[in-house]
Amino acid sequence: MAYLAGKSILVTGGTGSFGKAFIAHALEHLEPARIAVLSRDELKQYELRQALGDDPRMRWFIGDVRDQQRLARAFSGVDVVVHAAAMKQVDTAEYNPFECIATNVLGAENVINASIDAGVKRVVALSTDKASSPVNLYGASKLCSDKLFVAGNHYANHADTRFSVVRYGNVVGSRGSVVPLFQQLADSGRLPVTDTRMTRFWITLPQAVQFVVDSFDRMTGGEIFVPRIPSTTIVDLAAAIAPDAEIDVVGVRPGEKLHEEMISEDDARRTFAFDDHYVIAPLLNEWTGGNRWEDGKQLPEGFSYRSDTNDQWLGPDEIRELVAAP
Repeated sequence: MAYLAGKSILVTGGTGSFGKAFIAHALEHLEPARIAVLSRDELKQYELRQALGDDPRMRWFIGDVRDQQRLARAFSGVDVVVHAAAMKQVDTAEYNPFECIATNVLGAENVINASIDAGVKRVVALSTDKASSPVNLYGASKLCSDKLFVAGNHYANHADTRFSVVRYGNVVGSRGSVVPLFQQLADSGRLPVTDTRMTRFWITLPQAVQFVVDSFDRMTGGEIFVPRIPSTTIVDLAAAIAPDAEIDVVGVRPGEKLHEEMISEDDARRTFAFDDHYVIAPLLNEWTGGNRWEDGKQLPEGFSYRSDTNDQWLGPDEIRELVAAP
């Protein structure tokens, strides 16, 4: 049985792409006692309620992670929290930096404090490959959030609350992903590509959901879990979606990397490799009673987990299967 079975679960940002997929999976497979959604948009909540039907296990909270008082009420009686709420559009964050910090950093602090005060047992916060060696505000804010959630275990040392982070790459088909854009433009015969050298990590929504579920089972607190997932070049992705389309090279956008990274060379020194994932161990981990990841393999000096040096690559046929996955 998964750790989440029989638990009262709250999902911040529960009406986003990940939140909806996680909730559908949990209702069908995990036998939760209760799932609460916390999100800001009443229309999206209404649409999700319509899609799920009148499941008696569902609860609905209009609220914002910026609002500490609202979190205190929503987290009451909750066993576990999946923190998926974030501002995640790179260009929007650059144009609205104070808003990005208020949601991604101060919101993370609010979730940590509310979880400890309410006696939540386990919290998994979602991160991004852009948080490793960040070059834009979104990535920097998520790196800060990651560090807050790891440090949250110190704040909760007297209590039972434990915090961990899941960091993964681009989600196929999620809102803001290049995949829906390429699909929309496929019939036009021309696709915009920022740079032909660009590479990215890819994961499907079902894979991301299962990885989070597994992380609840694995966590002791303070880990950053990173899945071992494949890379593609943007050119191969475009060719898989629209093989006859011409490529328009439009230039790298502000705050965009040629290649993404999920584990930096410095973080790799305290990272352990397993068959299907990595664990970045916390710098300090008094609350765990020592190293709980010794079954993993330590990484060689100079290792970094980057989309251009990845040992897993997708060819055009595999990309088409990935894009077509539910």
